[in-house]
Amino acid sequence: RSRSHYSDIKGKNCEDQCVLQHSNRICVITLAESHPILQNGNTIKSINYQISAGCSRLQNKVSGKSKRGGQFLTELAPLCRITCTEGVEYTIYSCIRGRLLEVNEGILERPELLLEKPSTEGYIAVILPKLEESKTVTNGLLSREEYENILSKRTSSTQQGPKTEPEPC
Repeated sequence: RSRSHYSDIKGKNCEDQCVLQHSNRICVITLAESHPILQNGNTIKSINYQISAGCSRLQNKVSGKSKRGGQFLTELAPLCRITCTEGVEYTIYSCIRGRLLEVNEGILERPELLLEKPSTEGYIAVILPKLEESKTVTNGLLSREEYENILSKRTSSTQQGPKTEPEPC
């Protein structure tokens, strides 16, 4: 299973996500361990898969072996919104192009799974890229090594004097 990361989505500092891609091309979208939801001792108040008045990810329906009928998502399509008890809301994005196979309804009943097991039971959604795009769908995302590099730069910039870059998380 390969792991890619998406850093600073839509220019939002440190709101990093992770894409776990299986050899069968299925991708699992999760929060990266550096995401503010996992970093700041947050408590999750609510998770909402209702993206707009006419669009709910919970109404996604796929059928058959070829998984027809799932909503098609672009890289920056919102998957859900997570509100913490402090009132801060985070939008979680698809990160890749593909067909939405499922969203994790388990986190609606047990939001703590997002905090305790973000890369397993606390995943956000499962997406299937098009066959012809499956090898390239994570191009442009960061490898584990590149991601760790960014994290160490964020950490070192908080330990130095005056800041010329945006404040790291």
